[in-house]
Amino acid sequence: MAKRFSPQPPAPQAPVDFTQLREAILRETESQRVAPRCCVLDDQIVWGRSPVRLDLAGGWTDTPPYCLQHGGRVVNLAANLNGQPPIQVFARVSKTPELVIRSIDLGVEERIRAYEEIARFGEVGSGFTVAKAAFALAGFLPRFHENGDARSLEKQLRDFGGGIEVSLLCAVPKGSGLGTSSILAATLLGTLSELCGLGWDSFALTRRTLALEQMLTTGGGWQDQVGGLARGVKFIETTPGMLQKPIIRWLPEHLFDGQYANETMLLYYTGLTRVAKGILQEIVRNMFLGAPEQSATLRQIGDNAVFTAEAIERNDWKSLVAGIHTSWRLNQQLDAGTNPPAVQAILHSVKDNLAAAKLLGAGGGGYLLMLAKDEKAALRIRRNLTAKPPNSRARFVDFEISNTGFQVTRS
Repeated sequence: MAKRFSPQPPAPQAPVDFTQLREAILRETESQRVAPRCCVLDDQIVWGRSPVRLDLAGGWTDTPPYCLQHGGRVVNLAANLNGQPPIQVFARVSKTPELVIRSIDLGVEERIRAYEEIARFGEVGSGFTVAKAAFALAGFLPRFHENGDARSLEKQLRDFGGGIEVSLLCAVPKGSGLGTSSILAATLLGTLSELCGLGWDSFALTRRTLALEQMLTTGGGWQDQVGGLARGVKFIETTPGMLQKPIIRWLPEHLFDGQYANETMLLYYTGLTRVAKGILQEIVRNMFLGAPEQSATLRQIGDNAVFTAEAIERNDWKSLVAGIHTSWRLNQQLDAGTNPPAVQAILHSVKDNLAAAKLLGAGGGGYLLMLAKDEKAALRIRRNLTAKPPNSRARFVDFEISNTGFQVTRS
């Protein structure tokens, strides 16, 4: 079979340091300022929703500075959980000239009446940092507004036609490893784009989500937002350079349909969490340092993404199992904390029935994808972990491929 996906990365570009990277991304965003205008009726609600992403292979190659120097290659799929897109945003215009941000899952809210409050998105302990940064990028901070001459947020909102209320719903636990923070940011940006007539397409949303993460100093790459914005099973690739424009090749879904999903391929929430920011900082630091062992591992991770994509393209279950197994091994090679004792204990308890498994995020906890040896082995895995869960939060969750990706509609 002819190779569709090149296993060799293009020639690397010169490295940049983190400050240069952050400034370059934000400089590009500031050069594309916007002028939000109310594009809904006063009784309309704009509703954005997105699936999560399941990272099968290639994760970390999408992260700057590696992807800027070598390009990135990732295989992931967009998934609904328990029949629903788990990340949702509701937005409406209100009469009071203020921004109201609510979290449905956390049961908290914040009201913003001044630019200074939006500008605190980078402060430690500030609430709703993602939403504040999203409002800033949508033009509700002079730095990102086309004119930037409003005397106050109140005046800008009065000129806009009223305040804005957004309600956020993230129906997965924090630290899930499903890319929820980035996908929530992209979903909120997409919802604000519809409400405010900004006209952002999926590429613009990807770029502005990347900028948002730089504003929050959390770092991160592009695969999470692309994984949630774009439907289905896909191989995503970029070439070296500051302008990371993901090219998506959709793959057949046979290995993830009803015959396999929730039958032989199981999604399990471990009940364990590990926040990705600290892991990101350490791995990105080593990327800037050009650590030889890490660079070699990242090349292998990218090559394994090619191998896994070709396995899916051939509908080759055994090779997909091999690709998932390799992905898990290389992730542990990159970061020893990926597979802590608590995760090892879960895997050990079902090892006789398991063909391959991997955590779906930076590692250490969150959701675990398990590929059983066959359907009977999958039933035994379900029975064992249901009867003896590792903690009170652990559970199996049904998933299905999202055939829509991000959607935004209005009432």
